[in-house]
Order: sequence, then C-alpha cells, then structure tokens
Amino acid sequence: MTHSESDATASPLQFLRGVIGQAWRDLLSVYYANTPIWRLFKSVGLLFFGFFCWSASSLVLSYGIEWTILQYVRAYGFVLILWGPLTHAVIVPLVIRLRRTAERPIVRTIARNGSKINLSIFLTIVLILGTAPISPMLLDFQAALETDSGADIDPDLSCTRSDGTVSCSLSDPSGIDSVVVTSGNREIERVEEPPFEFTFRENDLEEVVGQKEFVVELRDEDGETLRRYRRSVSSVPEA
Repeated sequence: MTHSESDATASPLQFLRGVIGQAWRDLLSVYYANTPIWRLFKSVGLLFFGFFCWSASSLVLSYGIEWTILQYVRAYGFVLILWGPLTHAVIVPLVIRLRRTAERPIVRTIARNGSKINLSIFLTIVLILGTAPISPMLLDFQAALETDSGADIDPDLSCTRSDGTVSCSLSDPSGIDSVVVTSGNREIERVEEPPFEFTFRENDLEEVVGQKEFVVELRDEDGETLRRYRRSVSSVPEA
C-alpha cells in the first residue's frame, strides 16, 4: 500500500473520530454547565424523561409483553427521576467546586473522576433494580386496561407471603361468584365460596420478564371477569 493510499484510508476514520470526539466534548459541556438556569433545565428535563421511561415501560409490561429490556428501561426511568435532578443540582456543582479547591490528592482524584463514579453508581442501581425490582417501582396498569361487565365490583385485594406461600383475601366478597388465580397460561387456584380467601405456593408461579407473577380474576355467575388484579411476588409484603 502506497503512502497516498494509506492517507486515503485513514482520513474517513480520522474524520469519524473527530466527529465523535467533538460530540463528546459538546455533551460534556452541557453536562458540566453550572449556571442556575442550566441546572434547572437539566434537572426538570431528566425528571420528565425518567417518568416517561418508567410509566411507558410499565404500561407495555402490563399488556404481558415479555421483553426483558423493558424491565431495565423501567428501572432506568425510576432511578432517573431522583438521580437526574440529584446529579445536576448537587453532584455536578460539588465536583466542579472540588476540582477548583481540593487540596488533598485523593479528593482531587475523586473530583477528576466524579462523572465516571456517578455514572457507574447510577448504572449499577439500574441493573440491580432491573434484575430484582422493588414494589415502589411497579406500576399496575392492568386494572385500568381491563373493561368490566358493568357491575360495581371493586374490592381491595390484600396479599402477604411467608415461607414460600402467598395468602390473599378480599375486602368485600359481594357480587362475586368465583375467584380464579392464574400464572402464565396455567390456573393455580379456584375459589367458589365466600369469603374467597385463598393460598398458593410461590413455586407454582411462572416467571414473567424475570419475576414471578400471578393474576387474580373476580368472576360473575356467567364466568365473565368483573375485576382483574396483576401482582408480582416481589410486590407482596412479607407477613
């Protein structure tokens, strides 16, 4: 390969590296913009973006679409609601101040790598909550998506778990002919007598997007669904 051919081959790569490098520098300049209006703009923007990711992914998951990526998008949005404003209202200004005033070597090192440390902690929390979601981040849109038969049936479903067993009860059994518990495509439990209290084993449940879930259906005498509840085992408090 001649010298001119080598330059021709390297030029597009150098151009691409230059574009990526400039884009990264522009992103950092926005990230470290520290005026009050920029801090407010970034905090509010990330708060709304986080809420959008959290609610949109939870809505799609409520339809039973088993995409694992949605579980991590939900965790990302949930964490971003708090972490985005915290980063740009507290952490970034603190890092900038420490870079200018820190005297101890260890503090200067932390300040120089503050954005990397902050991003690493953020992504670690997202991965943990995406793999093992906690109850506050689980939005149940299923009840709102279900159409009822016209009857005003809306009792509270209370569930607790202990030693691998889930126990549930209804606050008001009026107007209900039967209760059916399913997981995946399998029927786990059926109760046809009030007060419609029921118990089942966690091992009988199937996993949906990485976590065990069950659906409780309240039915009338014609077998029509009056009300439906979707619960994950992780959202059920321990007794």
